[in-house]
Amino acid sequence: MKKTVFKDPVLGEYSLTLLANGLSVYIMEKPSFSSSYAVFGTKYGSIDTTFGINGGKEITVPAGIAHFLEHKLFESEEGDTFARFAETGAYCNAFTSFDRTCYLFSCTKNFEANLDILLDFVQSPYFTAETVAKEQGIIGQEIKMYEDNPGWRVLFGMLDKMYSEHPVKVDIAGTVESIAQITDKLLYDCYNAFYDPSNMYICIAGNVDTDKVLAQIEEGMKPKKSVILSKPQINEPPTVSAHYVEQSLEVAKPLFCLGYKENLKEAPTVKERVVAGLMLEVLCGDCSELYRRLVDSALIGDEFSSEYFQGRGYSVILFEGESDHPEKVAEEIKQEISRLIAEGIDGRLLNAVKKSAYGDAIKRFDSTEGIVMDMIDCAVSGGNLFDTAEILKDITEDDIIRRLSTLKAELSVLSVINPKRKEKL
Repeated sequence: MKKTVFKDPVLGEYSLTLLANGLSVYIMEKPSFSSSYAVFGTKYGSIDTTFGINGGKEITVPAGIAHFLEHKLFESEEGDTFARFAETGAYCNAFTSFDRTCYLFSCTKNFEANLDILLDFVQSPYFTAETVAKEQGIIGQEIKMYEDNPGWRVLFGMLDKMYSEHPVKVDIAGTVESIAQITDKLLYDCYNAFYDPSNMYICIAGNVDTDKVLAQIEEGMKPKKSVILSKPQINEPPTVSAHYVEQSLEVAKPLFCLGYKENLKEAPTVKERVVAGLMLEVLCGDCSELYRRLVDSALIGDEFSSEYFQGRGYSVILFEGESDHPEKVAEEIKQEISRLIAEGIDGRLLNAVKKSAYGDAIKRFDSTEGIVMDMIDCAVSGGNLFDTAEILKDITEDDIIRRLSTLKAELSVLSVINPKRKEKL
């Protein structure tokens, strides 16, 4: 066991412990809090459809299998895991994204009992041909539901034209056709590859005792033959296949998603992620000139948002919202990017944005969920829990301008969902 303690004079301290089996454990004690939050996660998401084990031949599995496995892991020979947590009074859930799968609980009492349940069910896979077949029907209905979700469709419409090879373009849940190929054997293969302690992490924040929690985790770890996992590099072309795509759904007003593809050679650093967030606030945040102009001209409404969307092998700056004139909004954004690069950034705006971001970073430590979600980012993407607040102090206008310069119009994709036209009687 190797334990490292990180301290900040304002935010407190937390520990990162690497167990002998390779598991990373992040713990932040918050003795004044009444609740605790815990996550048992793995660096395994929907994009991990090709992998190798112990230097062997690479295998490719159906899209959506990571999400499918997440669903199935809640079942066991003893019964449903949700019922076990209900008996202790805890809230439990799980989620799968493009690059991670996480199982979680929050509670105000019985933390040790709940942690035992979390450790047990995540390490106790139970798949049969019969239960897989049943789940295929359930997840198939979930996939069809997302096919009718305008917000989901507008995002994946953009990703489909932006990426030609990277699996980020495929729905996290897969397709009805892809999940039909999933078998109990494939689930075990993926579990044994990606649910190895060396590829996993536990993140905890709340009214807990670090030493006691570490002892409980060590005792609760089940023997598992370790594996050497390899994830191949995805050969994605630097270009996009189209700059515009549209679909029609039952919506009252057109939805849009404008994305800028970024061809990064390496995963972004913590500073690069922080700079991207500040850049978006300067460009189109609530206090920006562009945002006021778009609102005043009724081109956007309250649903407008921006995001830095990145992971292994993909990086996108995106803008989403509702508008009667999506192409006009996209053009306004492009022109504002060019203007800021040419004319520079208002120093007062940048200073205000930095102060606001710093305040948000500090407020995250008032929430056990916020702390744990940031710990997960550290586990998956690297960095220190206190990095953001420290980095914000030194970011300059030049950093923002350089980041804006990476947004190339020729690498943009505008996805639009239009209202379905009513047929004339």
